[in-house]
Amino acid sequence: MRGLACLLMFQTHCYDSWLGGEARKSTFFMWSQLGGTLPAPLFLFLAGISFALVTNRLLQKGSTPAQIARTTILRGAEIFGIGLLFRVQEFLIAFGWAPWSDPFRVDVLNIIGVSMMLMGFLCWLVLSSSQQTSRISLPVSAVGVGLLIALLTPLLWTSWRPRWLPWPLESYINGVHNLDQPQPWLFPIFPWTAFAFVGLATGFLLMSEYVRRRESAFFVLIGVAGVALIYIARWFDHQGGQLYPVYDFWHTSPNFFLIRVGLLLAIMCGAYMWCRWGAAQWRFSPLVQLGKTSLLVYWVHIEFVYGRFSILPKRSVNIRTASFGLAAIFLSMLLLSIARTHFKPRNLRGLFKRSR
Repeated sequence: MRGLACLLMFQTHCYDSWLGGEARKSTFFMWSQLGGTLPAPLFLFLAGISFALVTNRLLQKGSTPAQIARTTILRGAEIFGIGLLFRVQEFLIAFGWAPWSDPFRVDVLNIIGVSMMLMGFLCWLVLSSSQQTSRISLPVSAVGVGLLIALLTPLLWTSWRPRWLPWPLESYINGVHNLDQPQPWLFPIFPWTAFAFVGLATGFLLMSEYVRRRESAFFVLIGVAGVALIYIARWFDHQGGQLYPVYDFWHTSPNFFLIRVGLLLAIMCGAYMWCRWGAAQWRFSPLVQLGKTSLLVYWVHIEFVYGRFSILPKRSVNIRTASFGLAAIFLSMLLLSIARTHFKPRNLRGLFKRSR
């Protein structure tokens, strides 16, 4: 699933950065950018699942709620720090033409780190109050928090905006940045962390003994539930009446959030089938390989697509040329990923010892 997120991210960024003229008005470009609504939810959803796996492992080792919270929150803080470092690096590379506010942008790495810290706090609260029933209360609490975040998002972007906060802090609430209005291209807590909490609930369900004994049936059920959720959200969206003073389907609507959650669940079912019975069983899977180094390929490809070292001129090529560029980015990032997994520091140390 991480590899799929990388592939969707590559195509979205490449076509957005390089297509120009009439190509930007085409149906092809529209569908390309619509596909771009999935990578960030996928990364956050999978961060939640990974978080649940780590928490479950710590519980099995007998760690206390405080120890679990310390471990997971510190890991979230580390990812948050990496996100800040990435923004500073981008600013320095683009120094001279990048706006001074760029280091303060709320990017996807920042919000993954914030999500992990918030999930660590939630797990500490739940485990501290009811360790005996944590198997039920943890996923229920995670789903509840995710839905609450989605429901509050339209208000915190409009009538409940915390204008009293300095803009770098308000931007973490609604992505306002320094532009006086919430920006849909940023990744604030509302609504993006909701995907991580849904992933957290899914991860805890995956770790339950009941589900592990019925693995295949569970993933089929997940897929069916995802499709059903899409239709339910669409039905809600077509009903009369308006719950919020300002309704923006594509950016803040809880219905659009539910549709994307449904797509994530359906993709998860498809990924399970792909890994259990499909081409992922072959000796080498490009998507699995990319998924192992998703942070690295995210970090590097940005410079060669959006940055100073872009391999094609920005906003000036046609679909055919941009597609060749996309193929080059995909292959180069795949080779980088292979190099990263085959030449880790420990492998180099072993080679050095053998040479001695």
